[in-house]
Amino acid sequence: MNNKLVITKKLRGEDGYKVFSIRIKDETIEKINDLSKQTGRTRNELIGMLLDFALEHSEVASER
Repeated sequence: MNNKLVITKKLRGEDGYKVFSIRIKDETIEKINDLSKQTGRTRNELIGMLLDFALEHSEVASER
């Protein structure tokens, strides 16, 4: 049994988040901006919440 706590070096950007860009419609940006103003949350925060919700409530349709 190994009784040592092995701690690895934290690499830059290793906070559990990744940055990437996407293309979205202007009307979607407007809706996100409106929601941001209403809630006081950042666009980034809202997009993460919306994606998490969508992923948790998605299913792949079975082929017929």
